[in-house]
Amino acid sequence: MTQSSRAGDVALVTGTSSGMGMHAAVELARAGLRVIATMRDTARSGRLREAAGAAGVELDVRALDVTDHTAAAQLVDEISAELGRIDVLVNNAGQGAVGTAEQLSMDQIRAQLEVNYLAPVHLTKLVLPGMRERGRGTIVTVSSVGGTVGQPFADAYCGAKFAVEGFMQSLAAVAEPFGVHVRVIEPAAVASDFVQNAVRPTATDVYADLLRAYVARTTGAFANAQSAADAGMAIAAAALSDEPRFRWQSSEAAVAFVGVSLADVDGSRVRAFTAPWIAAERPA
Repeated sequence: MTQSSRAGDVALVTGTSSGMGMHAAVELARAGLRVIATMRDTARSGRLREAAGAAGVELDVRALDVTDHTAAAQLVDEISAELGRIDVLVNNAGQGAVGTAEQLSMDQIRAQLEVNYLAPVHLTKLVLPGMRERGRGTIVTVSSVGGTVGQPFADAYCGAKFAVEGFMQSLAAVAEPFGVHVRVIEPAAVASDFVQNAVRPTATDVYADLLRAYVARTTGAFANAQSAADAGMAIAAAALSDEPRFRWQSSEAAVAFVGVSLADVDGSRVRAFTAPWIAAERPA
């Protein structure tokens, strides 16, 4: 299926108020798709509407908290009743968390699972029957390089992203014979609101020196981050492509990053890669 033949397809994209989700929604609309762009609070749709206007496209903006499974089911039912189908699902909504196991409450860990794992799993389950019955569809879940490389002070976030990649990779093999393509895309650092919105520990504790080193390293990485527009274009390309490929990255930096882990059969490469991130002077 070429991009031009996608014109008229219906795409549901989550987490579109800003950043790469916003740009992915606009790019899909530019490819001729009917895009339902969702966010928790449509009062925050100003940037999305401006971007759509600048691109000369129209978007159908609707409210959705992806962790509200009842609301998600209602929205999918509404779209199916109004438009007849959902051809493309882009699970983009997500949230980060900075903190290691002792610093995080179980409620914070569960919240990471809710938004980064259970929400995309639930939306996938909702759209899959219709796609399977029609014999065509594409499901793209925006993961992260943190879905393949476990990183310091990202225990809950990486755990949730590892989980969603495992789920989607397992599903992909079963969905493919029915014409449904299941994919993940793994951005590295992207210039967006993601870092500002991350959950962070506030207490000063025994991990303070390590956390300062990690934050300094991460701040440097985001200073050279991929633009949200470029990442959004990569997400749209993964959704539109015919290439029979499960794992996608949004940049060459992301390709190099995930390569550290995907060829790491004993775990030593990842350990050597991430250990310098939290190197700090220890008291004598």
